[in-house]
Amino acid sequence: MDLVPALREPLQQPLKSVLGPATAKVMAEHLGLHTVGDLLHHYPRRYEERGQLTHLADLPMDEHVTVVAQVADARLHTFASSRAPRGKGQRLEVTITDGSGRLQLVFFGAGVHKPHKELLPGTRAMFAGKVSVFNRRLQLAHPAYELLRGDGEESVETWAGALIPLYPATAKLESWKIGKAVQTVLPSAQEAVDPLPDSLREGRGLVSLPEALLKIHRPHTKADIDDARARLKWDEAFVLQVALARRRHADAQLPAVARRPEPDGILAAFDARLPFTLTEGQRKVSQEIFDDLATEHPMHRLLQGEVGSGKTLVALRAMLAVVDAGGQAAMLAPTEVLAQQHHRSVTEMMGELAEGGMLGGAERSTKVVLLTGSMGAAARRQALLDLVTGEAGIVIGTHALIEDKVQFHDLGLVVVDEQHRFGVEQRDALRGKGKQPPHLLVMTATPIPRTVAMTVFGDLETSVLDQLPAGRSPIASHVVPAADKPHFLARAWERVREEVENGHQAYVVCPRIGDEEEGTKKAKKSAEDDAEKRPPLAVLDVAEQLARGPLNGLKVEVLHGRMHPDDKDAVMRRFAAGESDVLVATTVIEVGVNVPNATAMVIMDADRFGVSQLHQLRGRVGRGAAPGLCLLVTEMPEASPARQRLNAVAATLDGFELSRIDLEQRREGDVLGQAQSGARSSLRVLAVIEDEEIIAEAREEAAKVVADDPELERLPGLRTALDALVDEEREQYLEKG
Repeated sequence: MDLVPALREPLQQPLKSVLGPATAKVMAEHLGLHTVGDLLHHYPRRYEERGQLTHLADLPMDEHVTVVAQVADARLHTFASSRAPRGKGQRLEVTITDGSGRLQLVFFGAGVHKPHKELLPGTRAMFAGKVSVFNRRLQLAHPAYELLRGDGEESVETWAGALIPLYPATAKLESWKIGKAVQTVLPSAQEAVDPLPDSLREGRGLVSLPEALLKIHRPHTKADIDDARARLKWDEAFVLQVALARRRHADAQLPAVARRPEPDGILAAFDARLPFTLTEGQRKVSQEIFDDLATEHPMHRLLQGEVGSGKTLVALRAMLAVVDAGGQAAMLAPTEVLAQQHHRSVTEMMGELAEGGMLGGAERSTKVVLLTGSMGAAARRQALLDLVTGEAGIVIGTHALIEDKVQFHDLGLVVVDEQHRFGVEQRDALRGKGKQPPHLLVMTATPIPRTVAMTVFGDLETSVLDQLPAGRSPIASHVVPAADKPHFLARAWERVREEVENGHQAYVVCPRIGDEEEGTKKAKKSAEDDAEKRPPLAVLDVAEQLARGPLNGLKVEVLHGRMHPDDKDAVMRRFAAGESDVLVATTVIEVGVNVPNATAMVIMDADRFGVSQLHQLRGRVGRGAAPGLCLLVTEMPEASPARQRLNAVAATLDGFELSRIDLEQRREGDVLGQAQSGARSSLRVLAVIEDEEIIAEAREEAAKVVADDPELERLPGLRTALDALVDEEREQYLEKG
């Protein structure tokens, strides 16, 4: 393996030594680019053709943009100001056009002289700056610009033939400066070591890596760009899938205790007392889990199911199978409210089977204990004792389960609920508590498109529950445009009253609690509308206004994350028992809260929540026989992207469809969540939704390569690429995923 360091040198060269310290510093700080290789992999976002103009009509607000356009006219105005009281202030207004729209550029003060000389009508140039609004018109103030001179001048050479690459840029570093820096390091692309095995590359007709880098930065035709992107997508998909395949391979080598339930044990007794039959999906997924538990290496399975599809029941049956086989099972929940809720529902479902060692307990029974950070000392001591002696077969808790003093008799299965809320280290610490690695079942109610499951959770086998149990009611969802149609909001509160009068209950969800200091600092997200400029609505304020106003006379309570755990539990118990009518809460109710009598939900400032979060919240209603109602209140204007997002949520109850919409609207870089370190996304050209086939094929190829050569000894180029992709932090993330 001594070859590897030698292979890495040209592209590992620091940018400082090639571009000079000033440029290198800006690239490192603003774009996360440190080496020649980093810069070569900073691909153009799109390309402008010299004869074709960009769409000024589609410019995004508050973003840094680069446009290619022609000067239509330029006017110099003089004005009086505090700095130039005698009317000597100067403002240059330049209007540029591209056929689709017009845009105004403004320059002030001493900054007017150079553009006044250079930006004459008819001149074509690239302009870069931040889009803002002045007098209801879009403008760029003091944009940087680069003139595009006629053919025959140096720019033809500099701007790569007919196609001008536009790079992801920042205010400190315009696209063309990045282009010039790329030009400087491009000769090093010849030294790039190819990570793809030759047979794979030739079999799929892909160009070599040096050729792909050359074509993506200096294409002569659109076909060059297509060749380069096809090749670079394969690199990203394949290297990532090799990292995941190596994890799966390593996991398969670990020992675990096989856990097979007894035919007449506690699981059989539990199934016999269920008041309903399992859905086809629940039976199928349970069988997949039991097959995994019966093997002698640890199960790593992701169970994704729609809100209310009965995941908890499937997880409980898996836990009982492990208890039958003499082991213990731990369920990890993200919040105390949820841990208490799970503990309540599990003990209710099990009845006398959960009363191990107690009078009235069934013959085949076990103890189910709760362990949270806020428990009293005596209850906590007893719970710890039950775990270490093996008296408790099932423990449900928050990350209090992970503390050093928690010891298990024989931990056989760890169930993690709502995986995205748990840190990697926490899950790993719990896994370390078994004598041998325990089996792992990860549950999520956020539906994940197949490709994301293959990318983010690629080291887990996936099971999907997509049927809803019988007796679940449909949920009607509507957008309530509070600014355009205030009477719609008044009607929303009337609907809540009607639900309560019919014996039901309602949730009102707000984005923040309301007693925060400096609460408004983070509230400003974009200048889309005044709705975005005010702080998000708060639980404490809204609850008070509702109790005094439209919901006067109803019993309104509040629930949020900063309340004492005992108070939270008391509020939840009262609401579950039907003693309160309306619960005004933050997203603490997003996951797992189960009150079948709650039929209506009003989400205030719904545009402040993500698509999957709205879907999760909506899943709290319609859990009983009465139909559910979800009202999405927003002040966003009709044409805004935020409203389109809400319309999409209102239009479908299919979580998988919504997760695709969610993904298409976010940057691809967000897909890997925690796996992203630093400012750069590890996915640059691969689009997780569009490139489903490439990801699936890359997964197959990666599995073959790793089965044949787990250490990649015969593929030094692939090892190098893997080291670059999976730096230490990402390696750990994938390892513990």
